[in-house]
Order: sequence, then structure tokens, then C-alpha cells
Amino acid sequence: MSETVRKKYFAGGEWLDTKSGKYMPVYNPSTGEVQAEVPCCTADEVAYAIQCAKEAFPSWRDTPVMKRVQVLYRFRDLLDEHWDELTELCAREHGKNWAESSGDIAKVKEPVELACGTPSLMMGESLMNTSRGYDTVSYREPLGVFAGIAPFNFPGMIPMGWMTPLCIATGNTIVIKAASKTPLTSMRCAELWQEAGLPAGVLNLVTCTRTESEQFLTHPDIKGVCFVGTTGVGKHIYSIAAEHGKRVQAQTEAKNHALVLEDAALERTAHGIINAAYGCAGERCMALSCVVVQESVADKLVALLKEYASQLIVGPAYDKTTQLGPVVDAAHKARIEKWIAKGVEEGAELVLDGRGIVVPGYENGFYLGPTILDHVTEDMTVGQDEIFGPVLCVKRCKDFEDGLRMMNDNRFANGSVIYTQSGYYSREFARRTDGGMVGINVGIPVPVGIFAFSGHKQSFFGDLHCLGKDGVRFFTEVKAVTTHWFDEEEKKSTVVDTWEGSVGGSI
Repeated sequence: MSETVRKKYFAGGEWLDTKSGKYMPVYNPSTGEVQAEVPCCTADEVAYAIQCAKEAFPSWRDTPVMKRVQVLYRFRDLLDEHWDELTELCAREHGKNWAESSGDIAKVKEPVELACGTPSLMMGESLMNTSRGYDTVSYREPLGVFAGIAPFNFPGMIPMGWMTPLCIATGNTIVIKAASKTPLTSMRCAELWQEAGLPAGVLNLVTCTRTESEQFLTHPDIKGVCFVGTTGVGKHIYSIAAEHGKRVQAQTEAKNHALVLEDAALERTAHGIINAAYGCAGERCMALSCVVVQESVADKLVALLKEYASQLIVGPAYDKTTQLGPVVDAAHKARIEKWIAKGVEEGAELVLDGRGIVVPGYENGFYLGPTILDHVTEDMTVGQDEIFGPVLCVKRCKDFEDGLRMMNDNRFANGSVIYTQSGYYSREFARRTDGGMVGINVGIPVPVGIFAFSGHKQSFFGDLHCLGKDGVRFFTEVKAVTTHWFDEEEKKSTVVDTWEGSVGGSI
């Protein structure tokens, strides 16, 4: 993509030019070049997308669920047909290497396949004779229009996997605010949804600044908001949207820790940590960014980590030999470099420095090599805050209890991992860790989509997580219908009990 392409926004089944006259650049992180410009939609254009979703809702809600999911089946097939195209789009706009970008698309397909089961997932419950002659049935029904505010780090998975499939399969409509840094994969997916037969207005996609999207939190036609991003913004969205009576699912920052005990299989453990720390250049909320290692094996583990990390091939995302691609843009690269400097200032030992790396032929790309900071202590911000880049912090602990305490003291609790061969400590860890997604010798413990993505503490704000049964519940509300038919004798009765069948024989 050497030419800069100017994109449109998608509302009411049409691709439209913005009237703002303003566009935002989308870089190719591997080269540093601008490959596209996307519209900075006006507040009125965002409101129009909401209006389109509102108008599409009644017809889509009344479409039988079996017919709704036929669109999802067709979209799934289109993903397969366009897999390499979507993989390359993702690699070229975000910087993930080829395998990681392919995985991003796989994580679009997985929730789509989950949502294809919506006819059974939406089923309610029923019971005859809840009280004598009274029957009760509960139904799950869609709510209306949802808003999805997506981050830059997973251009396919989050907006088109986490946010869209269950939302529309359950009969709702949605407006996606794609990340302005990485909107191209989502835009192409929107075209494929349209090709799959999704009616106009069911899915709408805008790009804009936070100012224009703020109306999602207060607009009377928005019933719920899905958000993935920073904790500060997530707290704001949760407080404002909830105050306005909306459902909120805000997945925020993380500082995932792994506890490495002295009985761990160190070489395999080190490879697992390298994969979890530097995969996707560390730009994922489940990145393993901090290791708490038992002092007796700490020096050996750090030596292995340095050796294996130094062997990673850094290069352009779409070169299939690349193991570590660039970060998303120059500003984010500079931010990560400041974190590395901050760690050194705070007293951490810089075991491996990824700054200043140059990839021949791609000198303007946004590259950072793998970085390791050792002897990170609990009072250092570099070991407490999310860096969101290829930086691994190493803390040292005396034993299991000391390490677990260090981990649980962190305000984030997305994922947590233990490396050990001990069944006892594995069970204790799973039971007592604050992490919402737990790995036993698994560096990235993200469950498959039939389970919820369940962050805890300040890694999540809301009540129902995305995916799994939680996702179905988030996008639906329960309606209970109680029915009673009069026999000939009761037709003549003039006495009606105060509780009229709702007590069920308990009095």
C-alpha cells in the first residue's frame, strides 16, 4: 500500500464522506509511512449512525433468531475466503507479525461461531404449575442500540469479535467506534458483513475523536456501551454511562504477573515467558509484563530470558520470518522508551535494551527490540503500571507466599500465571490469586470464547464480561411471563388473592 487511501464511514448501509473535512492518518508501522486517512466524523455524523441503528432495530429484533444467525454463518465463510487479505491488513496497520495477525482474525471467527449458537444460548426457562394453575416462562430479549469503543491493539478481534457477533445475533444493533490508528481491518469486515446479507443499519462504523464519541455515554437511544482501553477512560465511561442508565462492559489496563517457583521447568518456562511477554510486541492486555521469580533460581532464569529474547527476529510485520514486529506508531514508541528510562532511573537493572534497534531497509519503522528490567522492586512504578510494549520486568521473591502477595498487591488483575510442577502450589495459586484469568504453566491464559474474558479489580468495570454466557446476558434482558386460564367455576369468582399465583404455595 504505497498510495494513501482516503476512507469513509459506514452508516445505514452506506459508505459516506465526512463533512468535517478532517482526516486522521493510519500508519504502516513497519515503514513509518501513512497508508490511509480515515474521517474524523462530526458529532452529527456519529448521531446519524446512532439514528440508523435505532431505525434498523425493530425489524432486526423481529427477524427470527434462526434467520439472524444465517448471516453470521455466511460472514464466517467470508472470513475464511478473505483470510490472508485480512491478515495482511491487520499486519500492515498494527504491526503484529504474520502469525499474530492471523490469530487476530481467528479471534474474530471464534466469537462468530459462538454467536451462531445464539438460538440455544438465548433460550429462557419455563415451569408449569408455579402456583396451582399458573405457568411461568422467561424469555431473553434484545435491548436496542449498543456502542462499541475499540482500542488500537486488536483491529479485528475486539470490534468484530468481542463486540459485534453476540450483539447482533441476539437481535440488537450496534455503532462501532473503530480505533483511528487501526481501523482498516474493521472497515473491511464491515464490507464483508454487508456482503453476508446484514441489513442496513444493524452494524455502523465511525472514526472520530473522543469528543464526538462522548455522546455514546449519554445518548438516550444507546442502551449499553462496550469499551476496551485505559483504566482512566474506562472509569469515566462506566460512571457516566451507568449514571444514564446504560449497561457497561469496560475492559481496561493490566499488569499481568507470572510467579516462577524453583521447581519450574526453567528452559520451557523461559520460552513461555518470552512468547507471552513479547508476542504482539507486548501491545495486549494479557501480555505477561512482569515475572516474580523465586530467588534461588532468579539468576538462571534471567540469563535464559536474555539469551532467548536476544534471538528474536525483529522485522516488518508482513515478513513471515519476523518474530517481533514494530509497535503501532511513533508516539507509542516514544512512550515505551520513556518507561524504559524511568525504570533505570528508579533503580532497575537494564539487562537487555531494545531501544535504538534498526531494521535494514525499514529504518523509519517504529521498532523496539525486546527489553528486560531486572531487580524491579514493589515501589517502582515500572513494575506496577502498564507499559504496553515489549518490556519485561523481573521481581524477586523468597517463596510462594511472598510471590503471591506481590502479585495480589497490584491494582490490576486481568491475568495471572504460575510456573511450577507442584500440584499443591498450582491449586493454592488458582484459588487465591486475584487474577480473573489464571494460567498454570500457561503464559497467556486467555480462554476460548465459550468462556468469558474475565478481568478483575481495576482491569474491569461492569457486571457482565464479554463472550461466553456473560456476553449473551449482557446483550439481553429477561422477561418473565406468567399465564393463567380460568375454568368455568373460576370465571364466576369475585375473589382474587392478593398474591394471585405469585407465592407458589409457600403460604
